Amino acid sequence: MDYSRLISDKMLGVKASAIREIFKVAGQPDVISFAGGLPAPESFPVDAIKAICNDILDNEPITALQYGISEGYAPLKELILARMQEKEKIDTTNDDIIVVSGSQQGADLVAKVLLNEGDGVICEEPSFIGCLNTFRTYNAKLYGVPMNEDGMDLAVLEKTLQENKNIKLIYTIPTFQNPSGITSSLEVRKGMLRLAEQYGVMILEDNPYGELRFSGEAIPTLKSMDTAGVVLYLGSFSKVFSPGLRLAYLIVNKGMMEKLVVGKQATDVHTNVFAQMIAARYLRDYDIDSSIEASRVLYKHRCSLMLSCMDACFPKCVSFTRPEGGIFIWATMPEGIDSGKLMLEAVERKVAFVPGSAFMTDIEKPSNCFRLNYSTMSDEKIEKGIDILGSLLRERL
Repeated sequence: MDYSRLISDKMLGVKASAIREIFKVAGQPDVISFAGGLPAPESFPVDAIKAICNDILDNEPITALQYGISEGYAPLKELILARMQEKEKIDTTNDDIIVVSGSQQGADLVAKVLLNEGDGVICEEPSFIGCLNTFRTYNAKLYGVPMNEDGMDLAVLEKTLQENKNIKLIYTIPTFQNPSGITSSLEVRKGMLRLAEQYGVMILEDNPYGELRFSGEAIPTLKSMDTAGVVLYLGSFSKVFSPGLRLAYLIVNKGMMEKLVVGKQATDVHTNVFAQMIAARYLRDYDIDSSIEASRVLYKHRCSLMLSCMDACFPKCVSFTRPEGGIFIWATMPEGIDSGKLMLEAVERKVAFVPGSAFMTDIEKPSNCFRLNYSTMSDEKIEKGIDILGSLLRERL
């Protein structure tokens, strides 16, 4: 049967994540993969989770295995809000929280609630492919705003808002951005807030990496400075606890929560209760801050090692970011070089990365940039992989 005629219009233009497709190759045991966005497996608190699971099933099995409420497991919500007030200075007086099945679902719910077909979404250029695809499935029109060293170009952002009256949402990852590793300055953050208020649009602040700072000074979240209720804050446990549990949370103005809850009910009723209970127990009974600090130390070492190898091996015409946290480095080659073609050659030499086109609003346009991840590979593999990649770059450039 020819299924192509049955596929909905909203899915016809959406392609599979390039990263997920690269994983099929990068997952081979002899490939050194800088393609993923995975936390280091060493950071998983396996023993703690095992003990928590046993305790829950011994003492609260019915709660864990029964249906839950759509807004989320109440003890976990309270712990998250307390943590956000302490760590991010987010005053939740006028806000509420919903626990979602990963950040991806959080973005999907925001899109479901806010976007009609043809509505505009401003994204950083480059930006996270997962959310770009989410917006595409709602037939939103994407407007890319280039990134400077200190974040989104405010002049281009304002011009885009002036010229396009269909825009409803600005999507940003202001801290250790995926894929660039760039952190938006305080000035840029304040400018984004000012423009969002001025033009009556919302901001989705995606902050999965904020607690992974290993150098420099922390910068306030947009949500902590939001006095007009224009920021939707998306936080996650994937990079600081466990991605497999699929736990994230949206903090939004109370006026928006009702529709988000209805949207979630129509999607999956509620987030996995057992997983929420595991996270709540871990936050309550264990020292997550010590675990996060261990990840920071590890990522600082691996990032420094990768950067020093890139300094030694890459041609001088290739520039790259020097992140203060997170898990990504963004490299830029001279104009006219297609990183998609280079990636195919790199895979033949058993090294994988993600070409820059995957992170652009126009995924068909070749890109001279590529993303490297340093969080999961050993020192030996980082050194070997960057040496191989450097040799390929020197040959081609």
